[in-house]
Amino acid sequence: MSVPLLSLKKAVKHYPTQAGMVHALDSVDLEVGRGETLGLVGESGCGKSTVARVALRLTPLTAGRIDFDGEDVTKREGKALQSVRSRLQMVFQDPYASLNPRVNVGRALEEPLVVQQRGTAAERREHVAWALARVGLRPEMATRYPHEFSGGQRQRIGIARALMLRPELIVCDEAVSALDVSVRAQVLNLLLGLREEFGVSYLFISHDLSVVRHMSDRIAVMYAGLVVEQGPRDAVWRAPLHPYTRALMSAIPRTQPGTVHRARTVLAGDLPDPLQPPVGCRFHPRCPQAAERCRQEAPALRPVASQWVACHFV
Repeated sequence: MSVPLLSLKKAVKHYPTQAGMVHALDSVDLEVGRGETLGLVGESGCGKSTVARVALRLTPLTAGRIDFDGEDVTKREGKALQSVRSRLQMVFQDPYASLNPRVNVGRALEEPLVVQQRGTAAERREHVAWALARVGLRPEMATRYPHEFSGGQRQRIGIARALMLRPELIVCDEAVSALDVSVRAQVLNLLLGLREEFGVSYLFISHDLSVVRHMSDRIAVMYAGLVVEQGPRDAVWRAPLHPYTRALMSAIPRTQPGTVHRARTVLAGDLPDPLQPPVGCRFHPRCPQAAERCRQEAPALRPVASQWVACHFV
């Protein structure tokens, strides 16, 4: 079997606060293969963005391991970490906040090359022009500043910046949620085209299930810091196994093409307190089929058909 490009193994991330320990991630296992897009979905606060940050080593793990291309990079620092980071990039949710308003676009795009000490000044400028053209912007726009662009154009600049080092994996953290619908479609198609052209892998994080379906090869569903289901996109979409995944799928408007007709499942309550997660299955306070076992014993993620699911009754 081929080695996954990115692998999180029993990843744990806890944040100490004055009120106690925030359980952002607890024993998360995820893999992204070469040329693959893994879609990561779940409610706000479930830990999706924390997965992005620990995957890129922007935030250290509390416990667990991160492998990139088969090598353990969990504790790498300095130049050893820098060499890995050149192969990993990120497209952020807010295209304006992720750009320095005092730096023109050309300088912002050139900076990764400067940090990695690649090319001469002339070669770097040529690469900036190439990246802008590749995302549908004119090379002469390099002299402009972020406030002179629309939201869609700024996100294209963010994608161009991610491409500068020709990465193998790009993490997209809600990369299109701040864009208008028409612009969103253009950016998604751009990302798909880049995957086709360069063979880049994506960890695509979104709360929008229709976008995840459009982009992904596989889907992983998170709830309260845990992965509760994952599997091939079409299998998860057509036959979700976990009660939480079924509830998410039932909320998709039926007017969307290809949407399976499902009775709406309305979940009571909110996400559990990350300071004091429930004992047993973390979904049991909201689950319509919870039993006593669910309140006492946390279900392990196990294979069922083509999917993996964490539920006692599947």
